Amino acid sequence: MTLPKKAMILAAGLGTRMAPLTATRPKPLIELNGKALIDYAIDRFVQHGVNLIVVNVHYLADQLVAHLKKRKDVEIRICDERDAILDTGGAIAKAMPLFEGEPFFTHNSDSLWVEGMGSALARMRQRWNPDTMDALMLLAPTATAIGFDGRGDFEMDSLGGLKRREEMSLAPFVWTGVQIVHPRLFDSAPKSGRFSINPLWDRAIEKGRLFGLRLDGVWIHVGSPQALEEAEGFLRDLAQTP
Repeated sequence: MTLPKKAMILAAGLGTRMAPLTATRPKPLIELNGKALIDYAIDRFVQHGVNLIVVNVHYLADQLVAHLKKRKDVEIRICDERDAILDTGGAIAKAMPLFEGEPFFTHNSDSLWVEGMGSALARMRQRWNPDTMDALMLLAPTATAIGFDGRGDFEMDSLGGLKRREEMSLAPFVWTGVQIVHPRLFDSAPKSGRFSINPLWDRAIEKGRLFGLRLDGVWIHVGSPQALEEAEGFLRDLAQTP
């Protein structure tokens, strides 16, 4: 079985909820405790043997490209969306040739977590089965997520199979922005242009091929200035805990 050694960090968003901090710099370069958000994702991938990271860019792209050029510990390729932002589905579809038909990780640049027992990425690799899965999501308990105030995203059965949250209800799990994707997830997708990945997930659910893995740890969504403050406070308190 080929375990994912390549990844994509989605970093092209406008970061409107992070205003005014994003007035002069892209959201992935916002610092959390002195470290750019995107570097948390890159560092974790490097620690787990990922050897190619694709990063898509759009808003204030030159700043982000210049920052990424400083990284010498992993190969980083830029997927340029300066002309038009493509949404998650379109961005991954544009980058697909770089993965050469292999499964790969995707990671939202405003997502990070504190590990519990073991490593989340290592557990995802261990759980990944390309024969039965089109995608494997890292899910966090909705109730303990930091910087997230939604109703949750998914329900998960005992085997990890996923289904969407029912309308007006609460779901126990929220997607962390991290997943392993098999290229076949995009078989029925548009070949280019802007589109959402959500219909692709829905097709995978219908086929029983969308799975989840529960994060053993605490997920932090840094989506707004308030969430940034909350994350900094949580990490500061954690560092001071004996």
